[in-house]
Amino acid sequence: MAAYGLYSHIQSNRRRSIALLIGLFFLVYLLVYAGALTAEALSVDADLNTLMRLALNDLIAAAPIATIGTVLWVVIAYFFHQSMIDAVTGGRTVTRAEAPRLYNLLENLCISRGITMPKLKVMPSDALNAFATGMNEKQYSITVTSGLLDRLNDAEIESVLGHELTHIRNGDVRMMVVAVIIAGVVSFVAELFFRIWFYGGFRGFRGSRSDGRRGGGAGLAILIAIAFIVVAYLLSFVIRLALSRSREYLADAGSVELTKNPDAMISALRKIEGRGELPGATSAVMEMCVDNPRGGFGELFATHPSVDSRVAALIKFAGGHDPGPLALPPADAPADAASGPWAQPAPAGPWNPAGTGDADAGGAEADTSSGPWGPHDSRQSH
Repeated sequence: MAAYGLYSHIQSNRRRSIALLIGLFFLVYLLVYAGALTAEALSVDADLNTLMRLALNDLIAAAPIATIGTVLWVVIAYFFHQSMIDAVTGGRTVTRAEAPRLYNLLENLCISRGITMPKLKVMPSDALNAFATGMNEKQYSITVTSGLLDRLNDAEIESVLGHELTHIRNGDVRMMVVAVIIAGVVSFVAELFFRIWFYGGFRGFRGSRSDGRRGGGAGLAILIAIAFIVVAYLLSFVIRLALSRSREYLADAGSVELTKNPDAMISALRKIEGRGELPGATSAVMEMCVDNPRGGFGELFATHPSVDSRVAALIKFAGGHDPGPLALPPADAPADAASGPWAQPAPAGPWNPAGTGDADAGGAEADTSSGPWGPHDSRQSH
């Protein structure tokens, strides 16, 4: 993807994200209105128009409280979201001495573009995944799984780190954290409402209806309130999908821009494909990962575009090559920088240890018994 197209698309995507977050914030007011409408329907004997007008007055009165409550929720998450995520995933901060290979790869990427290096965390898991979190430069961190370190080579790990660094550079991480926080408020209030309604409110409303104490507008008002809550819940989910899916293409392109290696990004995606499930992780954490295998109805409710779509975009705009689905090397196999789908094994020769076990031209096998100066080949003694 050309530089102008990439950066203009990033700016456009940021503007859309801000607009989406503003819309997501107003979903809280929609839920407050639905709750007020339900309360008026259960307490006032009036027609639908009167009930809706009274609920609007309640919303205006409650809006400051709802705003303060939501802001307080955001502030708490701002300072403690990383601790909550680490508690769920088991990620821990590592130093250069503890993970020199990973630390050096990330440091080199940051130095090459003058980026402040985020904290580096490792999560003990056989899954192949990584994610970035944080709200500012002091909080930014990148977490990778131990399985990813074991199964990907250096070039592929560098591409994954570049992907997460791009999320940080573009402001994606901050936007996603805020979106998840506010969507969490919407989900919490919606679930609370339904629990109260179906476990108590519906029986009380049915009893009051049987006593003839409700006007004809109460039942319709209740149905409208339920519809508002369902719409708010679904929209919060759809907005989170829009925030997440569009950014993955940009993060892949940004990684290639950092590493100049589209093949490594494609190879990493193919290895991660279908192997990124983090046991015990919430859906909010999975939405921040390189790949989220959770989904349903094809790609309709998936938070990430399919790996095939992302690989196709890289091939189209970055000129990469797709090796197709890749089998993983054994967990104990060394993941050096030379390994990969396009790497060729070194030819056997007199200085290549790989050739010492082959048969010679006459069919005789080499005797590599040890001696005081190292392995000894019996063919050289004749």
